[in-house]
This record gives sequence, C-alpha cells and structure tokens, in this order.
Amino acid sequence: MIIGIVGLGLIGGSLAHGSRSVARHQVYGLDTDPGTMARAMADGVICGELNDAALGNCELLLLALYPQAAVDFMVRNGDRISPGACVVDLCGVKQTVRDGILPIAFHRGFHYVGGHPMAGREVSGYEAAHGKLFTGASMLLCPEEDTPPETLAMLEDFFLSIGFGGVTITNPEEHDRVIAYTSQLAHVLSNAYVKSPNALCHAQFSGGSFQDLTRVAFLHVPMWTELFMLNRDHLIAEIDELCQRLATYAEALRQGDAQGLSALLQEGCDWKERIMAGKDSQA
Repeated sequence: MIIGIVGLGLIGGSLAHGSRSVARHQVYGLDTDPGTMARAMADGVICGELNDAALGNCELLLLALYPQAAVDFMVRNGDRISPGACVVDLCGVKQTVRDGILPIAFHRGFHYVGGHPMAGREVSGYEAAHGKLFTGASMLLCPEEDTPPETLAMLEDFFLSIGFGGVTITNPEEHDRVIAYTSQLAHVLSNAYVKSPNALCHAQFSGGSFQDLTRVAFLHVPMWTELFMLNRDHLIAEIDELCQRLATYAEALRQGDAQGLSALLQEGCDWKERIMAGKDSQA
C-alpha cells in the first residue's frame, strides 16, 4: 500500500517507523522541518518526499498535525487526493477536524475517517519517535455512516499490523466528551498540581504518587492549548465537576467529619475497583 504521512513528529514519525517495518508498504513523508525530513530519509523510515505526485498516488494519507493545520492542509491539497483514497487525521479532537475535512472529502470523492492513537510520551518531535510507540495501544476510529466496510477493514488491518492492540469504533461527539476526561483533564490537573510552592521541596519527601501525578505536567504547550480550546465545553464541564468533588473532601476536613471523609475515600476506592473490573472484563 502507498502511504503518505504529513507531519513526522512523535506520532507521525512513529507511524512511519511502524509502517516501514511492514514490507508491503511504500511510505512517503512530509514535514516543514528540513532536518526532520533528512533524518527520516537517512533512517529509511520514508522512501521519499510526499510531493504532489506521491500525494496523488496515496491509498492512505495520515495527517499527524495539529487540528487546524490538518484542516488547512486538506483545504490546500484536497484536490490532489485520488478518489477512493482514505484520509485519516490523528488529532486529539475530532468534531472540529471532521467539520473542516468532510466537505472536502465529499467534493473530491475520497474517504475520510477520524482517528486518534491512544499513545504518546512526555517528549515530542521526530527524535522521540520509535516503532514500538503503539505496541498494545488502542486506536480510536470515527468512521462515517457511508464509510465502505472494506475501507474500515483496511484501516483496522493496517493499525493492528503496526502494533496497536485493538481498534475501537466511536464517533466525534463521544470521542471529544470522553477524551476531555481521560486525557485532557489529567493534563490540566497535573499541570496545576505542580504549581504548589511545596513542589520545590519534594525531593526527599515524595514517592511514586508524586511521580504518577506529575508525569504529564510538562506538556507541549502550543499543541495542548489548541486541543483544550477546541474542546473547551467538554473540558470545562470536567474541571467544574472535579472541583465540586474536591470541595466535598475539603468540607469534610474543615468540619472535622472523619466519618464523612472515610465515606468519600471508600467511594473513590469503590469507583477504582469498578474501573479495574471493567478493564479486566474487556481483556
């Protein structure tokens, strides 16, 4: 299969590594940084530049860009995509990207499917990319009602072949609502948590819990700012609900209510047990 990858950072670069490990694929890449292009060529993860000719020959085009950049790329290049080809964006929000790309796909006659790989690292860029990034990870896909079954089967086969542990079918609204909790809220919480003056004294006073809660505090600011803003309604709702839950703990402490505090803590333990039971049942 002829594959084009736009953006060779952490996600795009890792996809290139994984795709080239499957012998039947020809992988072309494009990145705005000449140094990244040179390194990707030298590493052999792409066989050439994704120029206009290669773009027109692509059977699968992967957009590993920020949301607005992905839409802008398709606005500029949509007419170069062959009818029948499949375009998958890999952005962390889905509804706004779909709204921008789907009309182009309809006009040109190619298939568009929203995607989101559930894998990442605290660092970014091509240097952080590697072929095992997606091993065992979940790949989310948001097909359209008229996405051909054979196109969806091709995507599932492709993502499983490069290491993903499974493919989950969802839709843009559900994706953005759930991801606001599972990913975006976690990054906001971690980023806010480290702003305590006591964080500077943590060295001899912290263990695994501090490391766990602060792991994603150091984030790629431009990307996450865009993702948060594009999904702000869902994210605001999650932040507000978390603040309300935290307030109940503070109130129990303020009132000296040991029984109430114990009940809150047990409730959290019960929720965690339910989450783990659900995870085990899906394994």
